[in-house]
Amino acid sequence: MKNLISRREALQSSASLLASAMVLPSVFKEFKSMGIGIGACDWSIGKNYDVGGVEVAANLGLDGLQVNMGSAANDMHLRDPKIQKQYLDAFKKYNIKCSGLGLGELNGVPYKSDPRTDKWVEDSIDVAKVLGVKVILLAFFYKNDLKNDPEGTKAVIEKFKKVMPKAEAAGVTFGIESWLNEAEHMHIINEVGSPNLRVYYDVANSTTMGYPIYDEIRSLGKQKMICEVHAKENDFLLGQGRVDFQEVKKCLKEIKYKGWMQIEGAIPPGKPMFESYVENLRYLRSVFPK
Repeated sequence: MKNLISRREALQSSASLLASAMVLPSVFKEFKSMGIGIGACDWSIGKNYDVGGVEVAANLGLDGLQVNMGSAANDMHLRDPKIQKQYLDAFKKYNIKCSGLGLGELNGVPYKSDPRTDKWVEDSIDVAKVLGVKVILLAFFYKNDLKNDPEGTKAVIEKFKKVMPKAEAAGVTFGIESWLNEAEHMHIINEVGSPNLRVYYDVANSTTMGYPIYDEIRSLGKQKMICEVHAKENDFLLGQGRVDFQEVKKCLKEIKYKGWMQIEGAIPPGKPMFESYVENLRYLRSVFPK
């Protein structure tokens, strides 16, 4: 369901955004040293595969927007040069970056078993190049879940082996976001044998599964296996849930992570999206200053 942002909501949040912006000059050097930009997923701000999400992201004060490539119903519309131009024009108009590309439709049309997805994943490399992004999120949840599915895992490994040469040639990395733990992720990555296949680390997913997330971040990071990070909480604002983002910061500094951190979820029940994301952004910038 789309979440339309009113002018009133934007005005109500302007004071909060201004307060966040006022601290930026004094900590600019720290942001540069960490090299972390803050974006958000278009599906989390009520604009799933909708170019209108670029304007919403800009109004929120984000550095970028992670966009969903499309759906089966719209034939993965970001493959269309006309749609690509709409996005490129919007990013230029609102002066923010395309911070990432995702294939969320794989949750319902599974990569592990549906042949249509082979072409989607292959074509996403070309879309990423047009949008100027280096990381493509591949979602492995619901129908595409690999947890306790050795046959599905085997099928995905074989598919990755076929598509990775194109990704490597393009300088594009595929990030696996899933319910898997570090060892399970590394099994897939090692079997595929490509430096351009890595883990898309979601701190809330791993916390929900009971994994030692700070140990995993450090271990995966030392192996250069984290391509990007989702800053997420389920039903809580960032900083008010189960994830210790100060500890996440320590881990990311230790592994010298530089790249995007995308806000996903983190909307308490009954709280408006726009207000929630203003607060989420303000909190993350207090931890990862710009």
